[in-house]
Amino acid sequence: MNAGEARLLRQTWLAVAALVVLRLVAAAVTPLSFDEAYYWTWSKHLAGGYYDHPPMVALVIRLGTLIAGDTQLGVRLVSVLLALPMSWAVYETAAMLFGGRRVAATSAVLLNVTLMMAVGTMIVTPDAPLMVASSFVLYALAKVLVTGRGIWWLAVGLAVGAALLSKYTALFFGPVILLWLVVVPKLRRWLLSPWPYVGGIVAFAVFAPVILWNAEHHWVSFLKQFGRARVDHLTLRYVAEILPTQIMFASPPVFVLGAMGLYAMATRRGGAFAARALLNAVIWIITLYFVWHSLHSRVEGNWLGLIYPAFAIAAAVAAHQVAWPERPRRLARVSLRWAAPVGIALFVLLVIQANTGLLTGYRRDATVRSIGVGWPEVARQIEAARAQSGAACVLANDYGTTGWLTFYLPKGTCVLQYNERIRWVNAPAPSAAQLGGKLLLVDEDKPELQAMLMERFARVEKVGEATRRRGPLPIETYQLTLLAGAKGDALDNSPPPELSRNADPK
Repeated sequence: MNAGEARLLRQTWLAVAALVVLRLVAAAVTPLSFDEAYYWTWSKHLAGGYYDHPPMVALVIRLGTLIAGDTQLGVRLVSVLLALPMSWAVYETAAMLFGGRRVAATSAVLLNVTLMMAVGTMIVTPDAPLMVASSFVLYALAKVLVTGRGIWWLAVGLAVGAALLSKYTALFFGPVILLWLVVVPKLRRWLLSPWPYVGGIVAFAVFAPVILWNAEHHWVSFLKQFGRARVDHLTLRYVAEILPTQIMFASPPVFVLGAMGLYAMATRRGGAFAARALLNAVIWIITLYFVWHSLHSRVEGNWLGLIYPAFAIAAAVAAHQVAWPERPRRLARVSLRWAAPVGIALFVLLVIQANTGLLTGYRRDATVRSIGVGWPEVARQIEAARAQSGAACVLANDYGTTGWLTFYLPKGTCVLQYNERIRWVNAPAPSAAQLGGKLLLVDEDKPELQAMLMERFARVEKVGEATRRRGPLPIETYQLTLLAGAKGDALDNSPPPELSRNADPK
């Protein structure tokens, strides 16, 4: 490595480290989202699987809280730091596939300035470890390509297994790898070698705890997630959402570069065929599936997170390895120059808006629903009502509120979700003493809920309200209802809809 390359490498890692520090600061000051609080409760009861997802997100949170405690930063710490190994894997993969340190450095930086990476690692969800595992799948496959050594298929299996422990969408790596081996002539020999199949066995072994957990729980998690693929109608209402959502998640300059990179690779420019084929297989198989999915259901923007390591490399290829005509060359140059400033600015503005509501004059926006701004004060109001009423447990009617209550109420407070008990199957069951005493329900004022409670409890009494605020304006008001004298089970133990639909008729 010459002096210029060493300087470039140093600048790259300084930039990545600075962005990680920025996300750590944001992670420390931003209240948890309802999903994060929910996943944090998983981390207290580690298991081979959960109703919604495999267990990797719970392990990531557990590691962070062991270091920094049950704080907002503790929940997010390891997720944010995962940007470092992810960036290394993307850097090395780009260097191997496209033979240049500048492409490698740009890939790592562009990945880090996307909102998908910035928000997706600061807000800890299954997508954070999935993106890391995806970057290492690319790295191991690049090693297979450049070394020709079968032993690297074991690394592919480990990386795919880790991705499967993160999210079920990692199953797409199966057809991705198969297509890559089929379309690249020099790689077809691997189809007759035992190594890829041994790698598949490794991936299966890593994923085995999730299979065993599902087998013990009537395959409920598989039924829930794979049931999303069921097509019972077709509509065009969601298709148009995908493109603008991904433009924002990538940030406009990075999206332009990535799109240019994909165009260049489709027209046989920007690298060797095997390298182009790998990126195309990862990006297009997954993207086309989700376009199809959008014809019958909404596709959340973060669902495409596992393609972003490959997309960042494609963007760097467009910036440095393609001999563009004058006009697209200017577009690529401008996009590269503005990628970092725009990406960082979007992230900072999003954090400011989520925490303060300042940019919309404190009115409601999409971040209000998911980020728990105002919950520390709400928790104090609820705890005061619980102590005054003598309630043994606090109840909620959805998993997000249950997660927020568990995180922000005093440690050790009994908090239970009234319904959807399958979500808490890994946690200890509440005691008869807890359920037999007074219960405090926290929920919005819903007439249908009140009618149901009157049927199930002898005493149903409104004892107060708790208002959540962001800035000077209220976000939502929770009604606090005291329940006592359960006429049957205090909790709704109905089976989840996935098992109800699959039950044999009697």
